[in-house]
Amino acid sequence: MGKKEISVGIIGYGIVGSGTVRILLENGDLIKERTGCNIKLKRIADKDIATDRGIKLPQGMLTNDANSVLHDPEIDIVVELVGGIHPAKEFMLEAIRNGKHVVTANKALIAIEGNDIFASAAERGVEVGFEASVAGGIPIIKVIREGLVANKMIAIYGIINGTSNYILTKMTEEKVEFSVALAEAQRLGYAEADPTFDIEGIDTAHKLTIISSLAYGIPLSYDEVYKEGITKITARDIDFAAEFGYKIKLLAIAKADDGEIEMRVHPTMVPNEYLISKIDGVFNAVYIEGDAVGSTLYYGRGAGDMPTGSAVVSDIVDIGKNIGSGGSARMSGVYCAGKKTSVKKIKKMEEIESMYYFRFSALDQPGVLSKIAGILGSYNISIASVIQKGRNVAGSVPLVVLTHVARERDVMRAVSEIDALAVVPEKTLYIRVEGKN
Repeated sequence: MGKKEISVGIIGYGIVGSGTVRILLENGDLIKERTGCNIKLKRIADKDIATDRGIKLPQGMLTNDANSVLHDPEIDIVVELVGGIHPAKEFMLEAIRNGKHVVTANKALIAIEGNDIFASAAERGVEVGFEASVAGGIPIIKVIREGLVANKMIAIYGIINGTSNYILTKMTEEKVEFSVALAEAQRLGYAEADPTFDIEGIDTAHKLTIISSLAYGIPLSYDEVYKEGITKITARDIDFAAEFGYKIKLLAIAKADDGEIEMRVHPTMVPNEYLISKIDGVFNAVYIEGDAVGSTLYYGRGAGDMPTGSAVVSDIVDIGKNIGSGGSARMSGVYCAGKKTSVKKIKKMEEIESMYYFRFSALDQPGVLSKIAGILGSYNISIASVIQKGRNVAGSVPLVVLTHVARERDVMRAVSEIDALAVVPEKTLYIRVEGKN
């Protein structure tokens, strides 16, 4: 027989922690009515127990001692919401050693240290819930692990960092440069004082690592994800993209191709008619193409106290129902050390194929385009479209080229050779392009 009451302890009472607590306290009766799962919040640990979060807690529930959560024999599920790698990893492993199930919203921890955590949990026979680690309130982990379990995943495209999406949206709609859009995002609280993880694609890569592991049955492989941020994108590039019929988005891309898996994060030109090109502001979306289901799109808020708290509570309830029924390991589905699976090869970035956008800065002289086209042709890169605009004070003009599908390795070699030309005074900017060739 399973337990009638499931006891929960939370470590971390910040933005996501407070949202989780609010949902558990305010919607506990609704959860019990819908699921039969009686969730009892027993203890919350945080270094800061003085700040008022606007939530009325029972006397004695809040403590600054994490061990009082980790070592309480009555607590069934430990929720880690402190963020970062350390001491979050130590908290989770200690909880697992004590036979407790764990839930986290910590994408960096799962992406970088998840193989160890899942292996430890498998050894102890406990669950790890991590729905909130990707795309906030969008239940994308459930979608991949449960809803689309019968599908071979052909391709996944995700806008899964609201900060970068807000910046690119503002640049597109208001025709401002990156620095202006970033400053506004920081003013509104969408971007941190140090926005590196968001604007350099690191946060997106953490989330793509998790999605790819679930979708393709591979170990969590963060170090093998190609990462490129949005700092080099200019308002001029956004305008040129629009002329070609595209928008620029920071995409997380995973694809299966002949037994190899692509995992890459970079600015991407997406056709205006594609639904994912219409995801603006701080919203997230994940497009998944399965062999049986076809094309699907999942949209919603990717961050915030209540959306992310909603995802955390969904894991608590799933594990709680499992405990209540006396079951175990119902939430399996990620690769972990020792699990027998067909380990697929990660495709090297230089081997991927894509269409490309180039913006060359070329001196306004006869024969420059033919020189550039000749170098591209020598590397099997064919031109689909060209735009050439007015002269600037230095005597150079932007020469913009859209290519047919080419191999990354050939593109990098061609760009290196073109940038060495005397008639090309500035480094070439290139953006990969998704869509119909």
